[in-house]
Amino acid sequence: MSGRTAIKLGTAVAKRTLTDIHGAAVPIPEPGRLVHLQLRRFAGCPVCNLHLRSVVGRHAEIEAAGVREVVVFHSTADLLREHAGDLPFAVVADPDKRLYAEFGVESARRAILHPRVWATIVRAVLRSLWGVLRHRRPMPALFPEGGRFGLPGDFLIDEDGRVRAYKYGEHAYDQWSVDELLDLARKEGR
Repeated sequence: MSGRTAIKLGTAVAKRTLTDIHGAAVPIPEPGRLVHLQLRRFAGCPVCNLHLRSVVGRHAEIEAAGVREVVVFHSTADLLREHAGDLPFAVVADPDKRLYAEFGVESARRAILHPRVWATIVRAVLRSLWGVLRHRRPMPALFPEGGRFGLPGDFLIDEDGRVRAYKYGEHAYDQWSVDELLDLARKEGR
């Protein structure tokens, strides 16, 4: 981490209520549940969409483990409703990157230049293009607001607001898998 302060295990996050892209309240922390706070890239990001579809496919399992998904993008709510409005969990707009700064989630060229992400980028772009051609998905912006070099961040926050686990991505597709998230929830006694 360069230039920003990284979150550490046990850090207490400020109690807050975010608003998702549909106007619903999203409390963090949430009584009786863990919150998986994901800080992703931009609306329509093909790499983010590839990961989030794996989360969608196992959303019931995640919920049953006592985990609430909250996904943040550095895009406007209008753009997110267009690109991610159908996701079954809270999607939050943070175009000013306030949460990114607070949680120490950075942008860096390695997000898309790291060799370990290249094959995923190709797969994600092809899948995204297929959705665009079939008129099921809008085309992502070529020059997204907030840039395309965002790195992902994952944070597991307990009901008392303490960070129980975290991961700072080294490239655009470096985040917890659903299996890793469920293992972390089990370790927290969920």
